[in-house]
Amino acid sequence: MQSLYDIPAPAKLNLFLHITGRRSDGYHLLQSAFMLIDWCDTLHFDARSDGVISREDLSWALPADDLCVRAARALQIATGCSQGVHIGILKSVPAQAGMGGGSSDAASTLLALNRLWRLNMSLEKLMVIGLELGADVPFFLSGRHGWVEGIGEKITPLELPHAQFVVVKPEAGLDTKLIFSDPTLKRDSEPAIISGFAANTLTFGQNDLQAVAQKLCPGVNQALLWLATQGLNGRMTGSGSAVFAHLLNAIDLQNAPVAMQVRLCSSLDAHPLLGWANSDGK
Repeated sequence: MQSLYDIPAPAKLNLFLHITGRRSDGYHLLQSAFMLIDWCDTLHFDARSDGVISREDLSWALPADDLCVRAARALQIATGCSQGVHIGILKSVPAQAGMGGGSSDAASTLLALNRLWRLNMSLEKLMVIGLELGADVPFFLSGRHGWVEGIGEKITPLELPHAQFVVVKPEAGLDTKLIFSDPTLKRDSEPAIISGFAANTLTFGQNDLQAVAQKLCPGVNQALLWLATQGLNGRMTGSGSAVFAHLLNAIDLQNAPVAMQVRLCSSLDAHPLLGWANSDGK
């Protein structure tokens, strides 16, 4: 039996997130800078010859039809592959945190199964499948930090300075749909340009979702207040509820809030699976 073990699925931070408009179908148009960080889930894959897709939760229980299972099924359908897989998922990245954990798992699943099943699909074709699974999946497939626009499908690779962060995840999570449906959500930020962001990468802009998130989830406020007591200027990532702050000096985590996950993280140079799928024509 063929196997792939200890496949990483890294999280991301949104260094900023602006909503610049809304399409006629209701999808929001965004601009953001996504940075890969070293907080990772770990996936294990064992090939099955019977075509069945099965899953084992190695940490906390996941929904029956989670994104890894859906990604495997979508790849089967797109390629006509008759092979199956047993997926073991060791979760570490918290859910409903705005860190892209589920989307990253889906991207790593597509890349791993493309190799395990010897499909040789191009990165571009995998991205088409990925976008159907979730707006953030193409970013994780791309393998680099990214300037992300549209609904998440327009990705420009970014060179970002190495950085360290403290990431704080309140006990409660946030439902993305509740934030995006809130009538008070700011949806008219002026479009930014990469050169403007590049001049001040770690302090540029804001997260337009944060004000609504703070209203919906008191834990976001509490996390931001704790960061402020450490002399740090916190910001929410994605649709929350996790917040983060750039670290220039060491920080003492002994007095971190007990009910929150607090973790020191570093940016990655690139996605650990970069190059696992070739581009068209290469």
